[in-house]
Amino acid sequence: MTEQVILLVEDDPSISEMVAKYLEQNGYHVVKAFDGEEAEQKFNSGVFSLVLLDIMLPKQNGFEFLKKLRAHSTVPVLILSAKNDEVDKSLGLGFGADDYITKPFSMLELTARIQAAIRRATEYAGQGAVEPKRIRVHEIELDLDTLCVHKNDKEVKLTATEWKLLKLFFERPKKVFTKEMIYQEIWENDYYQDANVINVHMRRLREKIEDDPSKPAYIQTLWGFGYRLGEF
Repeated sequence: MTEQVILLVEDDPSISEMVAKYLEQNGYHVVKAFDGEEAEQKFNSGVFSLVLLDIMLPKQNGFEFLKKLRAHSTVPVLILSAKNDEVDKSLGLGFGADDYITKPFSMLELTARIQAAIRRATEYAGQGAVEPKRIRVHEIELDLDTLCVHKNDKEVKLTATEWKLLKLFFERPKKVFTKEMIYQEIWENDYYQDANVINVHMRRLREKIEDDPSKPAYIQTLWGFGYRLGEF
């Protein structure tokens, strides 16, 4: 089994030490960074299964590091932050984070979120092991073998979470999904009453695949119920 290496970016030494010790006791290898510039250097010189990222960092804040990382990598990123307001959650998820965990958090919850994020990314990377298959809806084609998404023959770059969201709707075109159902399907965890996580990922996906994200044709909202794939 390949060793799972986590980049822990946290400027508080006591929190960094506590989290690193717990994760290492649970079989992970942890590389620590204490500011945004050090995080960027270590990420670019290693291979990581996941990044745990604080936002309030010296030298370069977490948002700036995340934007640079997402320009060339789809590695899962979980934000750890003492800030619990909706603006910061929206910014973090909007810049491409997979999940957002507010301090203080339980180590059991953190480990469960890490396991789910790595499992999603691993399944995303391993889809090509099956027989080639493509699903086409109107102008968009989802290739389950190569993991590529094309709209009008132009490739659309998606994160692992966005890809799994699109696949969920394409594979079950008639089904209406509540936010609770989506969270259980994609995050493989119980819905924890934070609708903003799903809202932001859905908005980012629509910005990439819709002609007019404000009037979505592919993933439609059924107010009071949830979401479903549009009909063409």
